[in-house]
Amino acid sequence: MVRLRYALMTAALVPLLAGTAHAGTGGPAGDLKLERMVMVMRHSVRPPTKAPATPAGTTAQPWGTWTTPYGELTPHGGEGARLMGSYYRTFLGARGLLPREGCAASGDIVAWASGKQRAIKTAEMFVEGLQPGCGLTVAHPDIEDNDPIFHPAEGIDGDLALKAAQRQKPGVAAEAKVHAKDFAVLQRVLGCDPATKAGCGIAGKPSHLTANKGDTPDLGGALSIASTAGQTVLLEYVEGKPMAEVGWGRASKADIQAMLRFHPVKFHYEVGAPYIAERYAAPVAKEVLNALKGEAGTGGKLTMLVGHDTNIAALRGFLGAHFTAADYPQDDPPPGGAMGFELLKDGTGQRFVRAFYTAQSMDQLRELQPLTAINPPAYAYFPVPGCGVKGEPTLCPLETFQKIVGGKLARPAKN
Repeated sequence: MVRLRYALMTAALVPLLAGTAHAGTGGPAGDLKLERMVMVMRHSVRPPTKAPATPAGTTAQPWGTWTTPYGELTPHGGEGARLMGSYYRTFLGARGLLPREGCAASGDIVAWASGKQRAIKTAEMFVEGLQPGCGLTVAHPDIEDNDPIFHPAEGIDGDLALKAAQRQKPGVAAEAKVHAKDFAVLQRVLGCDPATKAGCGIAGKPSHLTANKGDTPDLGGALSIASTAGQTVLLEYVEGKPMAEVGWGRASKADIQAMLRFHPVKFHYEVGAPYIAERYAAPVAKEVLNALKGEAGTGGKLTMLVGHDTNIAALRGFLGAHFTAADYPQDDPPPGGAMGFELLKDGTGQRFVRAFYTAQSMDQLRELQPLTAINPPAYAYFPVPGCGVKGEPTLCPLETFQKIVGGKLARPAKN
């Protein structure tokens, strides 16, 4: 049951790269044909999920206002998702996976979204760009609270999860030193005045992990506030707000990139430990594996799973992999981007999986730039630990990928 190195590659270049391995180089024989694709996508642009975005006293001025309700997809974000879908219509048509014109056959595209409005609308806008006028529907839970794929509520012992998170390196207490320069940027943007201490004090707050019964731990204190603040300023930027309204006019793009480094740090502790990741990401990983194998009822040529950054961060931890998406920090899932998996077949019939990350750059999303072969979104392959063939580290034999994912699904880390 499926309901679903920063590199810019043109639509012409990616198929060539996907088929460059030949017999005699230690890689697969002959050109590689794309047979299936699975995309695990984060929703596009939304306002903060609550007001105020960060606790009172952490900013010198109130956060800016939004016309879209808290936590819901903005019209701007929806259009960004549609532009990605439109690009992938051409891109996947060029690779022979979907028709270049008209509608795909019934069942060739399967889309399943989280129960959150922002995920459902992102999926709907993406498929409208991908298959305009074809009436492709997006499946999703009837209610937000019943979402076992994107918000699993079973299998995690809160106390064991806390201990696993506390073992993550370098440790929560050490992160303040590691990110001292990023904290300095953040506090300046938030209105910190070292002389008067106005809006200051975030970096000096202790960070801590708190257990949740039957769930992942929460990161609190300075690192959590920093992650939320950085994301909020990013969302102001990619929403296309005037620069005078992005971080109160105090944030450059470089500043935003520095502040975004807190986002993957939060995920590193909340869902990055093997004990946590191999449980929280298990439902999504199972759907990915089943879709790639093409098992009955588990998807078509393209399977879309549209959820949240936490889902992608947990799946990254599940695989033990690392990615860089567009102009974002390492392991940071951008709004509207996706972790993807290609199923490829070589000339001898052997099948391989190749993982990739695709996302619009900050400015492509901010400016709603049309995405074309000369202005494509980022599309970068990354290796999955334990996979790879000689000379082709990003190519993983399907059997090996099945063993890695299936093994973790059957025997997740015990602590």
